[in-house]
Amino acid sequence: MKSKKTWAEKLANSKGLPKVAQVCGSMSRRWGEGIMVIPAPIEVDALMKQVPKGRVVTVNDLRSALATKHKANFACPLTTGIFAWIAAHAAAEAEADGAKRITPYWRTLKNGGELNPKYPGGVEKAAKRLRAEGHNVVQKGKRFVVTGYEKALFTRLS
Repeated sequence: MKSKKTWAEKLANSKGLPKVAQVCGSMSRRWGEGIMVIPAPIEVDALMKQVPKGRVVTVNDLRSALATKHKANFACPLTTGIFAWIAAHAAAEAEADGAKRITPYWRTLKNGGELNPKYPGGVEKAAKRLRAEGHNVVQKGKRFVVTGYEKALFTRLS
């Protein structure tokens, strides 16, 4: 029986990525036209690791940095989000194994400053970590958001 891959193994498995391709045909209705990059999971993780304490980044910021890096018009929103999720779980896995320095996944927000409920520990754990770094997290309906996140955006991703 094949053993289940760890989150770290999933993060390290690039599966031939990144790929840069022209978007055309039926795909252009969903994604738009131009050149799209499908990043490697490790690239998304590397960008997330750049965000310093007290600062935040959105998934769209990650996508923009990836597009710039690969000279593309945009980065795939689906895979970028999935790979951020994998990076978050790999970080939590490493932390559980005793690692002191992990990818600060709680600093990567959904668009609009929303906390990602699918990250390890849910919004409660992310909110606690963000508050400890000086951010104000409030509940808006069912969502949790960092108020004034725009002022804390880290824009020097490379």
